[in-house]
Amino acid sequence: MFSTQNMVKEDIRRGDIPKSRDAYVNSVKIAVPAVAEMVSIALMGMIDMIMVGRLGSNAVAAVGLTNQPRMLFLSIFFALNVSITAIIARKKGEGDMAAARSCLRHAIVIVALLGSILTIVAFSAASPLMGFAGAQPDTLQLAATYFRISALAIPFQILTGAICAAQRACGNTKITMKVNVVAKVLNVLLNFLLIEGRLGAPRLEIAGAAWSTVIASGVAFTMVLFTVLHKDSVLKISHRDRWLPEIPMLQSIKKLSSGSILEQMALRFGFFAYARVVAELGTAEFTAHMIAMQLMGLSFTFADGISAATTSLVGQSLGQKRPDLSIMYGKIGMRLAIICAAMLAITCVLLRYHFPLIFIDDPVADADIIAKAAGVILILAAIMPFQTSQLVMAGSLRGAGDTRYVAMTMLVAVAILRPAMGFLFTFPLGLGLAGAWIALIFDQVARLVMLFTRFAGGKWIKAKV
Repeated sequence: MFSTQNMVKEDIRRGDIPKSRDAYVNSVKIAVPAVAEMVSIALMGMIDMIMVGRLGSNAVAAVGLTNQPRMLFLSIFFALNVSITAIIARKKGEGDMAAARSCLRHAIVIVALLGSILTIVAFSAASPLMGFAGAQPDTLQLAATYFRISALAIPFQILTGAICAAQRACGNTKITMKVNVVAKVLNVLLNFLLIEGRLGAPRLEIAGAAWSTVIASGVAFTMVLFTVLHKDSVLKISHRDRWLPEIPMLQSIKKLSSGSILEQMALRFGFFAYARVVAELGTAEFTAHMIAMQLMGLSFTFADGISAATTSLVGQSLGQKRPDLSIMYGKIGMRLAIICAAMLAITCVLLRYHFPLIFIDDPVADADIIAKAAGVILILAAIMPFQTSQLVMAGSLRGAGDTRYVAMTMLVAVAILRPAMGFLFTFPLGLGLAGAWIALIFDQVARLVMLFTRFAGGKWIKAKV
């Protein structure tokens, strides 16, 4: 099962297949920093939620309500980052670093222009957006305050994301790990000072958490910018470079981004609609849901880190005209993800009653929230093997530039199946919060079946960028 020699059929080999040890080491060398980065970000985000939780369950629910509207605003930039990674990985494999640097410059200009517009919209429409997201009277003002301030971080976050996507495409996952870990640690330190007003800092409560995000995002952007301004950087950019748009590169970005934008819009619509269904259950249920989602986000990061490494290796292999190696690295990523999923699922089952306690200030008063969260964490353990596997499959297809099929998968599974099944199980069938989480099993299984079918068919290795 784990031998590289059994992963690629003889009739499609284009050369020697690396020994199992060498191939796994190559994958792990890129994956470990990416996983460390993603996990640290999730952990620091979890600590953010813990700190906010000291202000009460309303504050936890308010911050949770801002997640999907914020991600909806950022979705177009996530799509651009997919195209950046695919193009630069392919160009690196071809040895054309001039084209790789050109792609990065185009991305920075596009992101800066669009980001400025969306920041203004997000800042101005905070209250209506939170109401639409399902905020109740006891959380609306808190959610709007947090969303309005944190919107100021959007320009920093999207530019940082674009440059990090380019670095990951080149296999430079250690750079992005350092940048994001430092930024998240700073975010936590600022939360410590500003939420409750420690060491002479003003007590800003939920606004303090938002300002911490803005400041930390600015620091992250400054750090990652220096990585491409340095004279020894393989992706070095300068003000003396050509920054005017070039039609061929714009067409490449557009081609890959169109599918990714559809994917992101499907994801965000599905996530938003699903969160809206859960929000209708009330503040206590939504708080329990957000606690379990923190753990789901943490499990997601392990697979997402492996997926990022797989995307890079698949793209570079195709650039080297070695589709057989791209298949091999996709399968290696799958095996690494399954191992992670097994360990995480066991951990979830064992700690399902202990994990919610770190978000709750009064375990006796909030015993109902703890019980509800523990119940859905059991369902999460069943979801994990499907979640991790489909994420790596999607990463393989994105690395090849097959973004349209991934988009179609997300449209069917996330935008349609997830909210529809969530509503059905939650309200008509009367299963409440547990029903909403059972719906996630259908979503993840559908994604895995569709993505694995595409990967096994092999059509993706012929995708052009």
